[in-house]
Amino acid sequence: MNNQQQSLWAFMMQQSDKLAAQTLQHIGLTFISLIIAVLIGLPLGIFIARKKQYAGTVLGIAGVLQTIPSIALLGFMIPLLGIGAKPAIVALFIYALLPIIRNTYTGILGVDGYITEAATAMGMSKKQILFKVELPLAMPVILAGIRTATVINVGVATLASYIAAGGLGEFIFGGISLNNTNMILAGAIPAALLAILFDFLLSRLQNIKLKKLKPATAIIPVLLVLLASLYFIPSAYGGKLTAGFTPEFMGRQDGDLGLREKYGLKIHTIVISDAVMYKAAFEKELDVISGYSTDGRLKAFNLIVLNDDKGIFPPYYAAPIVRDDALKKFPDLEKTLNLLAGHINDSIMTELNYRTDYLHQSPEKVAKDFLVEQRLYKPLRNGTNGMVRIGSKIFGEQYILAQMYTMLIKGYTDYDVSTKTGLGGTKICFDAMTNNQIDFYPEYTGTGLLVLLQPDEKLVETLTHNKDKTYNYVKQEFEKKYQISWLKPIGFNNSYALMMRQKQANGLGVKSISDLKHYLDKK
Repeated sequence: MNNQQQSLWAFMMQQSDKLAAQTLQHIGLTFISLIIAVLIGLPLGIFIARKKQYAGTVLGIAGVLQTIPSIALLGFMIPLLGIGAKPAIVALFIYALLPIIRNTYTGILGVDGYITEAATAMGMSKKQILFKVELPLAMPVILAGIRTATVINVGVATLASYIAAGGLGEFIFGGISLNNTNMILAGAIPAALLAILFDFLLSRLQNIKLKKLKPATAIIPVLLVLLASLYFIPSAYGGKLTAGFTPEFMGRQDGDLGLREKYGLKIHTIVISDAVMYKAAFEKELDVISGYSTDGRLKAFNLIVLNDDKGIFPPYYAAPIVRDDALKKFPDLEKTLNLLAGHINDSIMTELNYRTDYLHQSPEKVAKDFLVEQRLYKPLRNGTNGMVRIGSKIFGEQYILAQMYTMLIKGYTDYDVSTKTGLGGTKICFDAMTNNQIDFYPEYTGTGLLVLLQPDEKLVETLTHNKDKTYNYVKQEFEKKYQISWLKPIGFNNSYALMMRQKQANGLGVKSISDLKHYLDKK
C-alpha cells in the first residue's frame, strides 16, 4: 500500500507541471461556464417566477438539454464550434443551467407572500421588492443551485480533454487507455478534491446570515472572474507550435515520453481524441499530431508523416492474437483467421481507412467489398457450433478488421460470432482477453512489445529495427507469459507517426522529427 502511495506521489511530482496546468484549466473551464450560466439562468429564473405560464416550457427545455449524454453533447458541438475551449464551455454551460434556473424560480416563489405584500404596502416598487426582498430571501436556495451546478461542472469538465480543451481529464483518459492507475488517480483525485472544495466553500456562503450577504455578493463576481481567468494561464506559456497527442500516446514510451527522451522534443502539447485531431490539424488548430501511418485521413487532409530518424517507433505489424484455449475449443479458427494474412499492405489499409474515416462508409461494407474483391468472401453459414468472441479497439481500422474476421468465421466455419468492439485502449482490450471476455482481437507488434511486455531498453534497441525479430519476440513471450498465440501477420505496418500539414512542413523546412526539434529550439 505504501509503495502504491509513493509511486503515485512520485508520478504526480514527475508530472507536476502538467498537473498544475491541467488543474488551472479545469478550474477555468468550470467557472467560465458557471458565470455564463448564472448570467443567463438567474434572469430566466426570475422571469418564469413572474410569468408562471412560461415556467413549464423553460424548465422543460433546460431539463431536456440536461439529459443529453455529455460526450454526445461535446460531439454535437464540434461541427458548430470546432474543438478546444468553446464547445467545452458551451456544453458545461448547458449542464449548469437547469439547477440555477430551477432554484432561482423555486427560491423566489418560496418567499412568504405576506412579506412581499408588506413591502408593497410600504411603497416599494417591483424592482425594489425583487432586489431588496425576494432575491436576498431566496439567495440560500439560489446558492444551492449554483453549488449543484458547480459540482456538476467539475465532473463533466473531465470530458473536455476529448476535444482538446484541457483539464484533468487528460490524465484520467490517458490512464484508462494505458491501464495506468497512477495516471488515472493523478487526474481523478484533484478533480474530486476540487468538487469537494468548491462545494464546501459555497455551502459556507450559503449559510452566511442575511446582513453579511450583501458585502459577500459584491466580492463573489470578482472571485468568479479570477477563477475563470485561470484557464488562460497555461496557454499563455505556449510555444511556437502546438501539438495534439492522444491520451494513450502521451503515456507511451513510443510516444510523448520517448520523444522527450530520445529527441529532447519539447513542444506545447494538448491532449485530444484521435477522432478529431486530424481535422483539427487540417483546420490549423494544431500544428503537429500523433497519428497512425495507415490512417485514411492522411490523404484526406493532406498531411505528411515526419521521418522518425532516431527510430523511436518500432514496427507495428498487425496480427490477430488468440487465447490458446480458444484455438483448442475452435479447431478451425486459426486457419480461418490466417486467410487474411498477406492480403493487406500499407496502401490498401490506408485506402480502407479512408473509406471509413473520410467517406463515412460503414466498416461492414468496407470489409465485405474487400473480401469479395480478394475472392475471400463466402455466404454466411449461420453456424451453431459455438460462439467466437471478437474484440477490437476504438478506431476505424480495428472495426474493419473485426468485420472481416466476423465474415470469414461465419463464411468458412460453423461457428457463430459475437463482437465487442470499441474496447477503449490497448490494456482494456488485452485485459478483456486475459479475463476471458473475448477470444481474440487484432494487435500490433510494437504495441505488444512496448506497452504489454515492456522489456528493458537494451533489448528494445536490439529488436525494434527488424520487423521479424519484433514479431518473433512478442510471439514467443506472449505464449510463455499469457498462453496467447500471435497468428500470421496481416501484412501492413500501422506505425505511430508525427504528422504535419504538408504546406506548413514545407514552409518550415521540417521533414523529420529532428528537423522539428531544431525548429522549435531556434530563438
